[in-house]
Parts: sequence; structure tokens; C-alpha cells
Amino acid sequence: MSDKFTIEIISPDQTILNQDANEVIIPSFEGQMGILNNHIPLITFLRPGIITIKAEDEKKYYVEEGTVEFSNNNLLILTSTAKDLAYFKKDLISGLIQKEESKLRDHQVTDKERYIASYKIETLKEINQ
Repeated sequence: MSDKFTIEIISPDQTILNQDANEVIIPSFEGQMGILNNHIPLITFLRPGIITIKAEDEKKYYVEEGTVEFSNNNLLILTSTAKDLAYFKKDLISGLIQKEESKLRDHQVTDKERYIASYKIETLKEINQ
């Protein structure tokens, strides 16, 4: 019996990824979540972070938001912000960090916006190392 399942990452304008995987780690608001074959059905929201896909090779995607559904060994991730880390430019990362840091200095920002911005900054700095 195979230990693989299907993962599909879809943005509003294209399918970003459609392949089999052994394990996927997603950043959810409940914390980092590992998904394996035959995981219980799941619906959750993504927070800013890195999706790690383990198959024959390992792929990583930066996401800021989205929804996740796992059912019948099919993992569906809907997001408008998935960026393959292999093609993520350092100057773009630095610009995103500056944008989020300026957002944190704004006194009009809500607690929810601060929470999300802090996760973005933490993740982007991790990628930029």
C-alpha cells in the first residue's frame, strides 16, 4: 500500500502544484501541522509561513494566507500568495520585510494585523538567511 497522497496548490489564476507527496507540513493558525497519508479529514486556514512538501525531493513555498482541505487522501490548498522558495528573490524578500515592519509601527493597525505581520516578518527573515 502506498504512503503517498495527492497535493494540489491552486491560486485564483493557475494551478501552482499538483503532485503526489509523502508528507506536507503547513503553517496553520493552530500551529505547524504535518499531514501524512490517511490523515483525518481537515479544514483549516493558513497563516503566513512555509509549506514544506516531501516527496522524491523537497519543495518549499512561502504563503501569507489561504485555506486547506484534506479529504480522501487529497490535500487542497487554495491561496493567492504561494511563492516557490527556489525562485524567491532576496531583494523582494527585503522589501516585504520593510513593508511589514512599517505596518507594525502604525498605531492604526489592529491586533490581528500585527499578529499576521509578525508571522510574515519572522518567516521572511528565516527565508532570507
